[in-house]
Amino acid sequence: MRLVIATRNRHKLDEIRAILDQPTLELLSSFDFPGVPDVEETGTTFEENAALKARALATATGLWAMGDDSGLEVDALGGAPGVYSARYAGLPAVDYAANNRKLLAALAGQPDRRARFRTVLALAAPDGRLFTCEGTCPGTIADAPRGEGGFGYDPLFIPDGSTLAFAEMPAAEKNRISHRGRALAAAAIAWKHLFQD
Repeated sequence: MRLVIATRNRHKLDEIRAILDQPTLELLSSFDFPGVPDVEETGTTFEENAALKARALATATGLWAMGDDSGLEVDALGGAPGVYSARYAGLPAVDYAANNRKLLAALAGQPDRRARFRTVLALAAPDGRLFTCEGTCPGTIADAPRGEGGFGYDPLFIPDGSTLAFAEMPAAEKNRISHRGRALAAAAIAWKHLFQD
């Protein structure tokens, strides 16, 4: 089965390829279809944005497509940055360091540092069928960036049960416990019959 991953984020694509390694799947991405335009994330939920991306790629390519929308939800900020995680510090370009600075400033003096990463995956068939899976990873926000690995909020996020931030972990360890890893593990089970078609 050929599956198109609806992303132009190479970090995200590398994680998905490492986690969703199945012999029955040939993984492609938006990079393999340069004429396909980026999908604007106009949804108000992770589910809506993941579905928008998956359906657009399935329609454009005639192949099964998987969209992913992920973000960080911080309790003390009422769930922000949420669906705006990538563009929390503003546009035009995603700036991970600026996002992290803004988050730390918003939490200055805040004793409640609880947060969670969420990923919603949407799998769209060329005939319009849609399937979704979700993964979450609870944790806390550190007082300062830690580590050199990962991307996004990884230098600030310490998953429950660990003393290391995601950015301090080897990629395989992060992938095993991360929100995306959990969503893809659930998808590999729930959608196994589809991947074998």
